[in-house]
Amino acid sequence: MPKGKLFGLSTELLKKIGWTAEGLHEKSRKLIITNDEARLKFIITKTADVTAYVEYGAADVGIIGKDVIVESGVDVYELLDLGFGKCHLMMAVPKNKKRPRLEDYSHTRVATKFPRIAENFFAGRGMQMEYIKLNGSIELGPIVGLSESIVDIVETGTTLRENNLEEIVSIMDSTARLIANRVSYRLKFERINNLVTDLKTVL
Repeated sequence: MPKGKLFGLSTELLKKIGWTAEGLHEKSRKLIITNDEARLKFIITKTADVTAYVEYGAADVGIIGKDVIVESGVDVYELLDLGFGKCHLMMAVPKNKKRPRLEDYSHTRVATKFPRIAENFFAGRGMQMEYIKLNGSIELGPIVGLSESIVDIVETGTTLRENNLEEIVSIMDSTARLIANRVSYRLKFERINNLVTDLKTVL
């Protein structure tokens, strides 16, 4: 289970199909919460780490955004689009430094949490860019002169507007997905398949 915005929506969805445990809430300091009767163990971790826990089999299944799946390049099964946590990845620049065409930004610096996705996008358009990996407020990049643009996730666009940035191109849409470890999916197929079926019913 990812901490942050997806946590509450994920737990509410799972509760509808009986997948829950006492004390399963984001403010809990426990990292692992179990429901022995239902044979469930919930691992609560940072968003960026969910894919690693699933890929390496520490967790059989997980819920995570499509953007994180693509950026991490993990080898997992993507079982279901859960439909919530809608956002999109885009490129934005300071309003007063817009250039006429996207290609005019070639050979400039991009601040981003998503260098893999950004590089694939720009390379596909024949653009060479310099990528600066940041983990905090990406919007700071062009404001302090670290980069000419950013590639980041946007939900409402409020943060962009407040910092005088403007989206110039959309790169990909993202929603929460149910993913599974490949070995677990084979060994525990019936249970995981039942989970998918139950989720489809409530969705």
